Amino acid sequence: MSGKKTFFAVDDDALFVELLATLLKKAGHEVATFSSGVEALAEIIEKKPDCVLIDIFMPEMDGLELCRAIRAHGDLAATKIIIISAKNYEFDKNRAMEFGANGYIVKPFDPDSIADQIEDILTDSFALTFWGVRGTLPVPGHKSTRYGGNTSCVSLNFQNGDWFIFDCGSGIKELSNHLMASGVQRLTAKIFISHPHWDHINAFPFFVPLYIPGNDVEVFGASHGDTTMRELISNQMDGVYFPVTMREFGARVYFHDLREEKIRINGAEISTMLLSHPGYCLGYRVDYHGRSICYITDNELFLPGSQGHNPNYVERLKDFIRGADALIADCTYFDEDYGAKVGWGHSCISQVVDLAHGGEVETLYLFHHDPDQDDTAIERKHALAQAALKALGSNTKCLAPAEGDRIVF
Repeated sequence: MSGKKTFFAVDDDALFVELLATLLKKAGHEVATFSSGVEALAEIIEKKPDCVLIDIFMPEMDGLELCRAIRAHGDLAATKIIIISAKNYEFDKNRAMEFGANGYIVKPFDPDSIADQIEDILTDSFALTFWGVRGTLPVPGHKSTRYGGNTSCVSLNFQNGDWFIFDCGSGIKELSNHLMASGVQRLTAKIFISHPHWDHINAFPFFVPLYIPGNDVEVFGASHGDTTMRELISNQMDGVYFPVTMREFGARVYFHDLREEKIRINGAEISTMLLSHPGYCLGYRVDYHGRSICYITDNELFLPGSQGHNPNYVERLKDFIRGADALIADCTYFDEDYGAKVGWGHSCISQVVDLAHGGEVETLYLFHHDPDQDDTAIERKHALAQAALKALGSNTKCLAPAEGDRIVF
């Protein structure tokens, strides 16, 4: 853990609290231990530690009561609170957050990683992971070993256990495999669909957590006129097209129709914008405690001076992505290939670079690659984008993420 911090550990289990103190002291921190919430509260108010680690079950004053008492003191706003409890119920985790906790760790924990877990909560980090970066069609085989062959799926994993998942291309099967192998229980996930073209929804039925009782999955996306998001997903799982219907879901699954709007979910603000693509297609921006991720696919940026070019739309989109830490953008075509694909709903490299530079984003992530492009082509696309940004004198960095790449914000 970076930087020496002051911890108060409050737990009536003497052996546990000593173990926790030993591990944190080994990591270079100061630790005071308490067996009573009442005793600890007076010291917390006086000493104002960086972080308080609290068990839920304690005599006199339980962990949630102590959490509420700390949050009642305005001058303790900077003090972080982490609940460390054997209770692994979603209800208790949610209650802890309602009472003002910053994180929740379930006992027993791994002694080798507990300091890192705590640091992640203190920094309020979240992870962006790419599970599929291709567009239109999965392309398995020897030509896609570097970047992977799966279609669109990206996730954000927050410290409170929430998962935000963007699109359900074939990459969501890799995410599903990861979650099942990790032993995640009582999953809470929000799935944001950009639009219902096949390469963005056809692997939805292969997301195994949908079939597990106790999981909560909410699906957000744009309705298409008189067809709701629920109907769009349900129709592709009709018995004519797929042998398993939504009646087999064991999880609680909810559907929400979105327009251009803003919603808040557990401290994150999600903004939407309709994109330049056939049918209704939404771009998403997630703002969370000073960091922002934009997911903009599928989207056609017509060449300036061409019939389809709309300067007002481009400026609106630049404002939508303005200052983002990450812009995940459709860059399907090379410039020399785009002329034959005008009107197909996807962009070429030069226009995506101009968008990222104009929107002053920190990092552009090249995404939704044409199925005919092999690994070498994607590497060339990346080099061209970097050269174009350099020519603009841009501060924007550019990456071509591969399937499985994980970035912590």
